[in-house]
Amino acid sequence: MSLVASLQMVLSPPHPAGRPFILGGAVAVLAGLVFAPWLAWLGAAFVLFCLYFFRDPERVAPDRAGVLVAPADGRVVSVAMAVPPGELELGAAPRWRVAIFLSVLDVHVNRVPIDGTVTRIAYRHGKFLNASLDKASTDNERNALAIRLADGREIAVVQIAGLIARRILCDVREGDAVHTGARFGIIRFGSRTDLYLPEGVVPLVAEGQTMIGGETVIASLEFRQ
Repeated sequence: MSLVASLQMVLSPPHPAGRPFILGGAVAVLAGLVFAPWLAWLGAAFVLFCLYFFRDPERVAPDRAGVLVAPADGRVVSVAMAVPPGELELGAAPRWRVAIFLSVLDVHVNRVPIDGTVTRIAYRHGKFLNASLDKASTDNERNALAIRLADGREIAVVQIAGLIARRILCDVREGDAVHTGARFGIIRFGSRTDLYLPEGVVPLVAEGQTMIGGETVIASLEFRQ
């Protein structure tokens, strides 16, 4: 990534979910200027952190039909066969799951993997384990979406809370038509996002790879088992 591109990502406008935190930090700065200089410094540091954490850079989805892109920035921590969350009612047959861990330094805005229609959204309360652990997929608090593709197949995207994440935001509703690379939500302060591919479709990524949400190709509908 070039220096210009890096600066554009860091200095990109914040996601609306960050505005209350940024405003709170600004209030602390003003109060500190009146009552206590240390509070102003603390507030300024918090504002800078929030501006960085909630940054929401523009992304350009691949101009290719039938590809699924990463639903989040971060590192792939698992590529394995797994059954989609039961609350989505997608059946009990295992399919490929790609799990992406988002550190506190990653962009936390979630992106739609492929064009389709949201058929089901289900929120489930749970634990707040380290999101890099494999059992976070089943044990942690999560918000799961089922998306039906144009050919009738379905995928699942799961927003998973992490060790310090306590808020999952989803901006789409059941019945919404969604498009590849579009924003659909955000998870605050460290998390994980799992993508369950259509049955028979194989992933094109491996554990340890770094993903760019909305841009990195994870799979193609043409590549099947």
